[in-house]
Amino acid sequence: MSIPFWEETYKNDDILTFGPNPNASLVEVEKFLELSDNIIDVGCGDGHNVLYLAKQGYKNIDAFDLSENAIAKLHRISVKDNLSAIHAWVDDLCKFSFKKQYKLIMTFGTLHFVLKEDWHNFIYKAKEATVVGGINIIQLFTDTVPASSDIAPYAVGLAKDHEIKELYSDWDIISYNSYVFEDEHPNVPKHLHASNKIVARKVK
Repeated sequence: MSIPFWEETYKNDDILTFGPNPNASLVEVEKFLELSDNIIDVGCGDGHNVLYLAKQGYKNIDAFDLSENAIAKLHRISVKDNLSAIHAWVDDLCKFSFKKQYKLIMTFGTLHFVLKEDWHNFIYKAKEATVVGGINIIQLFTDTVPASSDIAPYAVGLAKDHEIKELYSDWDIISYNSYVFEDEHPNVPKHLHASNKIVARKVK
C-alpha cells in the first residue's frame, strides 16, 4: 500500500500539513471554554489546532495521532515555540481509552480512516468522557461522493450522510453542516470530499 501524502509533509517543520490556521469551529467554541479546561484533539496530525490553543494560553491540552512522524514534528514545534501545555503522544483511536474528563473533545478528518464500528465506539466513549456543558467537535467524510484516489485505500469507515448527527441526538447541537468541498494536494489532482461536521454540547 502507498504511503499517505501527509506522512511526507509531517517530516517538514516549515509547513503545517493542513494549514496554519485553526479550524473555524474550534475558534467559535472558545466562548464556552476556560484556559484551565481539559482539551483533547484526536487524530491531531502535526497539530495546527493544539498549537493555536497553546498560543492562546490554554494550559491542559492533550493530543494524539497514529503517525509517529506527526507527533515527532508536534514535539519539535512545541519545544521550539516553548509551548509546554501540549501533551502529545502516538496512539490508535480504536484502542484508546479516556483517562480523564474533558471540556472539549475534537477530531477533524480522522474517524473515516477506521472501521465504522470502531469510530462509533469511539464516539460513545467520547460522549461519556465529556463533562456536562462540554463540547464535542466531530468532522468526518461521508460516502455522498466516492473517496478520492489519495485516501481511498485508507477510508474504510466513510459515514452515511447525517449519521453523526443521529449519534448526538441527545445533545444540544450548536451547529451542523453537510457539505461537499474541492481539495487538492501535491501530486494529487483536484478532487471532491463529502463531509459532515457537528458541534454539540452535552446538556446532562
